[in-house]
Amino acid sequence: MNNASGYGELLFLAIMGYLLIRGMRKFLDLPSRLPRWNKLLDYLWVPAAVLAFGILVLNLKSATLPDAYWLFVLLTIGAVLVALRDYRPARSLLLALSPFLLTKIIEYILLGSDGHVLKQYDTLVDTTQGFSIIWLITFIIIARNQKITLEKERVLREEEEKAKRLIEAQNVELERLVVERTAALTHQAAELRAALTDLRAAQAQLVQSEKMASLGELTAGIAHEIQNPLNFVNNFADVSLEMLSELREEQARPQREPGLEAELLDDIAQNLQKIHHHGQRAASIVKGMLEHSRTSTGERLPTNVNHLAEEYLRLAYQGLRAKDKSFNATLVTDFELALPEVEAIAPDLGRVLLNLFSNAFYAVRQRQLTEERGYIPTVSLSTRLAEGLVEIRVRDNGLGIPEAVQQKIFQPFFTTKPSGEGTGLGLSLSYDIVTQGHSGTLTVDSEPGNTEFLIGLPVGQVS
Repeated sequence: MNNASGYGELLFLAIMGYLLIRGMRKFLDLPSRLPRWNKLLDYLWVPAAVLAFGILVLNLKSATLPDAYWLFVLLTIGAVLVALRDYRPARSLLLALSPFLLTKIIEYILLGSDGHVLKQYDTLVDTTQGFSIIWLITFIIIARNQKITLEKERVLREEEEKAKRLIEAQNVELERLVVERTAALTHQAAELRAALTDLRAAQAQLVQSEKMASLGELTAGIAHEIQNPLNFVNNFADVSLEMLSELREEQARPQREPGLEAELLDDIAQNLQKIHHHGQRAASIVKGMLEHSRTSTGERLPTNVNHLAEEYLRLAYQGLRAKDKSFNATLVTDFELALPEVEAIAPDLGRVLLNLFSNAFYAVRQRQLTEERGYIPTVSLSTRLAEGLVEIRVRDNGLGIPEAVQQKIFQPFFTTKPSGEGTGLGLSLSYDIVTQGHSGTLTVDSEPGNTEFLIGLPVGQVS
């Protein structure tokens, strides 16, 4: 082999080595896996350059120099694959290269001085080299498939890691939102508790206002009721004083008239009887009010419903007339005389009746202000015994209650009266007193021009 052919073969093998190293770098990702080896491979051309210099300049005649360089390239590739033996495609390439490299080593050993294998080994080397090439190609394909599989697994892992990081980020965000929402809910709960406390305080004030309003109406009725007998007492007392003065004058005259004196004494006696009668009337009113004003102990006692209802009807009417003396209404009563007594808390039941009567008088008064002159305000009160219940019916011919309002009329704080004229607790408290305090019923039935409230109280001991 001359120098020109040796140089050409060396150049070809250098180019092949460069292409192999370049392919291996890309296939095995050497810059990231073996950065030092990757830098050293940049100098793989140096031995080829030294040998080329020796052939061209120093006229080296060794025909085995190209084969030596090629063996050096293969050994370098093998060393890189050994360094990457933990990487599965690299192991497969190492397994693919091993028979081919072994064949090349044997072939290099069996080279003659002319650069060719000795003839007696030529067939064996060719056969072995063919087998090693097939082996090499087969395992290169296997390594390529492994590379593809690993790449897919890597992409899948990256996607899983990305999804995991996304889930972790979402979890962090959710935890942050949960913390913020918990803090907001805690703050809202504190505000609601404060609002509930304020509402209870306001409710207590409204209940007290409702009680005071009922007390005011009751007081006005009592004052009006007592005023009549007191007026009689005062009038008859004044007349009696005048008669006593006339009697003294008659007794001071020289000539007295016994008949006139007897007449004056009879009149004075009658006046004193009337004063006593109306004084007893005022005393009975005060006594009755004292009984009703006693603090309720919650004890149920036998109660005459007819007497209680009639008394509070009169008090409610007189209370309204004390506010508006121009108001007049027709009172219609229909009591069942054989009505049995019921076990009840009389002051509480009286408060219910006072509220119903006051609402009835308010309704007819409102209609009177809007209707023609022929309208006659009428409030009716009746009692009956039906199916083991004592029924108390309070009816008025006022404006009536719409159906939508009837459904909410017993709700706390609901009122149809203008602001300042009602708290919206009267019927709510009345409903609780009847249903919870007396195990009874309180219903309403209304149509335009007619409204009726019905109280049902069980006869006998209330459980």
